[in-house]
Formats: sequence, structure tokens, C-alpha cells
Amino acid sequence: MKLRVIVATVAALFATSAPVVLLAPTAAVAAAAWAPYTAYAVGAVVTYNGIDYTAIQGHTSLPGWEPPNVPALWKPGGGTPQPGVPGQPGAASVTGATNSSLTLGWGASSGTVTGYRVYEGSTVRSTGSGTSATISGLGTCTTHTYTVKAYNNVGESAGRDVTGTTTGCPTNPDPTKMAGAPYLYMGWGNPPNPGTVMDATGVKSFTMAFILSSGGCTPAWDGNRPLTGGADQQAINTIKSKGGNVQISFGGWSGNKLGPNCSTPAAFAGAVQQVINAVGPAVVDFDIENTDEFENYTVQDRILNALKIVKQNNPNVKVVVTFGTTRTGPNSHGIRLINQAKALAVPIDNFTIMPFDFGSSNIYQDTVNASEGLKNALKSAYGYTDAQAYARMGISGMNGLSDQQEMTSTATWTQIRDWARSKGLTRLAYWAVNRDRPCPGGGVTSNCSGISQPEWEFTRITAGF
Repeated sequence: MKLRVIVATVAALFATSAPVVLLAPTAAVAAAAWAPYTAYAVGAVVTYNGIDYTAIQGHTSLPGWEPPNVPALWKPGGGTPQPGVPGQPGAASVTGATNSSLTLGWGASSGTVTGYRVYEGSTVRSTGSGTSATISGLGTCTTHTYTVKAYNNVGESAGRDVTGTTTGCPTNPDPTKMAGAPYLYMGWGNPPNPGTVMDATGVKSFTMAFILSSGGCTPAWDGNRPLTGGADQQAINTIKSKGGNVQISFGGWSGNKLGPNCSTPAAFAGAVQQVINAVGPAVVDFDIENTDEFENYTVQDRILNALKIVKQNNPNVKVVVTFGTTRTGPNSHGIRLINQAKALAVPIDNFTIMPFDFGSSNIYQDTVNASEGLKNALKSAYGYTDAQAYARMGISGMNGLSDQQEMTSTATWTQIRDWARSKGLTRLAYWAVNRDRPCPGGGVTSNCSGISQPEWEFTRITAGF
């Protein structure tokens, strides 16, 4: 994950001369959408997920402070409906479900109605004149929240929310399989509120990045944010409060990492334990990259031996190693890591490759070829069958444009997901949720994909893993 931007802390943001919009109390006919980093006065009216809210305390909003999450700051209601817009649709419900679709129904709106739009987050999923809609192309056993709004030539009504889950949920889920978990980085790229993304996509897990060294063998988010009490913990609390879980990623392409700084396997394992105790992850992901860890065999061995201790002390936490690849499979450093893990009897649950930034002109085919190369390496080292090797494998892609301008479209990512599911792979991730927003022609940047896409679409696809 080479694409990194150093961002200021929230405190530094507000210490600058950049203007902050102050929204005063108003009786305006149309409420503005709630936004983070905005100063709201008592009585200000906003809309969030189709519902109006009125501020009951003056404050400057932050990610995680969405109106339904902070009743001390907001109360439902407010905002005078614009004259001539339709009334709010009647109660909505899920009237049918399959492995790949949800059918919704709702009561008709009052007033003049041209039609109804069904939103998932800010993306329109259906438009029609009737009081029902079928949303297709969904993942098996995924949960989605929609907002139904009536519209005419004057404007849109208030929204009516409905949540449903597609069928096909396993009665006895594979205990080795991890939920699709895209990377979320709270120190970069305009990080979104994970609760908003969960509501819009049905995703239930995120890979939180990155744990680095804050000096010596002391772990911290990005090497400078505390393990608890900051934006990272707030995001994790939100994810867990909505029934999700987190994977925690250590390392990455750049930064001051724990591997070279912790002098012994026991010291490295101790640093990891601090994070596990503070965060309570379902998975710990060791993103072993670059010359300081991946190509430094002393550090490779230190990390591998530490993972034996981590697993012994945390048998219910899955251990993942993530590393780069060529278009045909792991390079010599990756092969060495796999063989050494076997030789040292390291209980690794999943080996994940990153099939991007590797000179691809066909991301789907090269991802499949690289994965088959990983399968063969695992079979050679461990004596696995094909099925056993696939069950120890994962893919971590890069949505939209990679650093090398390789392009992964939403259609391609769907192909990759479906191939991974068909073969029984047990991990799927991508870099990063921060970039899961459209900006066609925007190039390789931290807060959007560089391509045309619906907002949060790569996350929605990943949720279907």
C-alpha cells in the first residue's frame, strides 16, 4: 500500500485559518445534509439518511457524530417541508429476498408524485412510478439499508428507511473464512464514518491500518495516534456496535515499523499483545513489505517466530500474513517466507497476496494467475491439496487506479470476488475504503478511486464475499 498522505490532526485542522462553515438556526424549506467538521448552532436543521434533525447543542461535528449516534447533540425532526413536494412514503418493508436480490414495498406518498427513488447511501439503486422495487446484483447473505423517497418537479420527500438481508446464509459457516474486510485508514484520505459505509453496503468487517512503531517497540496507530481514545478506537467502537468486527494490520509499505524496532520475537509479540488487549480484533494481519521487513530475512524470521507466541496466547484470533506478488505468484522473498513459516511451524491461518503494482494489463487474469502461483507454493511447502491450499489463501486488491495506473473496475472486482468464492479462498480485502468514491480522471489519490463508480461500490462487492 504505497499510496500514503500525511494528514494533520483534527486539532491542527482547526488551528489553521481554513474557514469553517457556521450554520445558524434557520427556517429554510430544505435542510442541508449533515457533514463532519462543520460548526452547528443550536436550532440548526440537517438531514441524514432521509431524516431531519435539529441541533440541541452548539458544536463542531466530527466523523462518528452523525445525528442518530449522538442524541445529546441532535433530536429528530425539524425542517419545514418545501411546499409542493410529496409527502413521506408510508412504512417500507422487505417483501421478498433471494441470494442476489431484495424486493421492497412501501406505502404511497401524499400529494403529487412523479415517482420514487430508492437510495443505498447516496447512490440511487432504483427509480420507478410504483410502490415497489427489486434491487438485484447483491451478494449472498449481505445486509443492505435503503431509503425510499418520492419526487416530483418541485423536489424530493423525506425518506423512509428499510433494511433487509439476502438469502443463502450458511447454517454452518466455514470457521476458517473471514468476512470481506476492506482496509480503512483513519489517518489519511478523508476517512469515512464506518457506520455510514456499513449502512450503505452491508459490510460487517474492516481491516484497520496501520500499527507502526511510535519509538522502539511501542505500538501506535500510524506511529503517532494512541491505541485508545482517538479516532481509530471511535471507528472500531462504531463497527462493533453495529455487529461488525475488525482486522488489525501491522506494517505496510512505509513508515517506522515494529519488525525492525522490536529486538526479539518475544518483544514483537508483546507489542502485538498490547494492540490485541486494547482493540479486541478478530484477526491480526501482518502486512510484510519492502526492504526493511519482506526482504530482510532476520526481520522476517523475527516476525514469524513472534507469530507463534501471538497464536499461542490468542488461539481464537486469526493470524494473516500479507505480501506482494508477481503476476505468476510470490517472488523469491515470498517463497522464502512461506517455506520458513512451514519450517518454523508457524500457525498462520491465511497467506494473502496483493495483486497490484506488478505491471498488469489485465488485473483479473493476472490476479488469478498470481493466486494459482500462491496455491502451488503452499502445496509445495505444506503438501496441501488444491482445496486445502485455497482455504489458506486471500486476495488484497487496490480499487480503481493503482500506483502504476493499473485499473480495477467494479466489474473486475466482482469477477475477482466471485473467483475467490468459487475456489474457497478465506480472505478478501482491498486498499482502501477511503478511496471507494468516484473521481473519474482524478488520477491516483487518497480519497477516491480515480474512476467512475457508485460511492462505496467496491465495499458493497467485498461485503458479498
